[in-house]
Amino acid sequence: MAYLSEQEHTKQIREAADFIKTKLPFEPEIGLILGSGLGVVADYIESPVHIPYETIPYFPVSTVEGHAGQFAVGYFMGKRVIAMQGRFHYYEGYTMQEVVFPVRVMKALGVEHLIVTNAAGGVNRDFSGGTLMLISDQINIMGVSPLMGPNLSEYGPRFPDASNIYNAEFNAKVLKAAEEMGIGLKQGVYFYFTGPSYETPAEVRLAGLLGGDAVGMSTAPEALTAAHMGIKVTGISCITNMAAGIQKTALNHAEVVETAKRVQDTFIQLVKRIVEMV
Repeated sequence: MAYLSEQEHTKQIREAADFIKTKLPFEPEIGLILGSGLGVVADYIESPVHIPYETIPYFPVSTVEGHAGQFAVGYFMGKRVIAMQGRFHYYEGYTMQEVVFPVRVMKALGVEHLIVTNAAGGVNRDFSGGTLMLISDQINIMGVSPLMGPNLSEYGPRFPDASNIYNAEFNAKVLKAAEEMGIGLKQGVYFYFTGPSYETPAEVRLAGLLGGDAVGMSTAPEALTAAHMGIKVTGISCITNMAAGIQKTALNHAEVVETAKRVQDTFIQLVKRIVEMV
């Protein structure tokens, strides 16, 4: 796999960020990445500026159903936010550099806290379809990392610490807030698979044996990249179905989107509270 040089990669990030800045009335402080069926959060952004991905220099284009493929920028709960309605995945054929390119651009725009969401399959048998899980940590044994290739020394060290990707201190505050709101928020470890096939029952058993509570095809690359750049990360998984071998019916994307819509009111209230707390 060919990697961009540090100089070329940094140049592309700056050019994309400079283009976005021409569309913005302010410097965003919070980034949001909204997963399948969860993009509705962006509907609550006040007087949003929409920036389609295809208009931004060097940006990939989202190809997944349920992903709008644009930034929505504006005020949300009194905070300056930039929200991705749709993300990029390794399984779409993009390089890891391309998958996490928007996160790099967010940093160049001034983002200091990233809230990343996804639809995931439940491995922990205490979960069920519709459970919301605060991500405490992640596992990636797929052999691909967004930090491979030349390091972007302007953004972070060659060998970054990954012991606190999902800020534990802030997570404790989120759990307390959710309890006060009467939201049954779980906490667990997100296990990353590349996809696009759903995991086999054997892979799900492996994830459980290794300490995974949920499985999915996104989030881990973006979260690690954000942490590499010193951005605080908060992750929320919507457990839209139990994973293969636990759920007895066949898995399908329509069910993922349908379940996300069913719990969207609770999800929106939780994200609003998290943004308030940042």
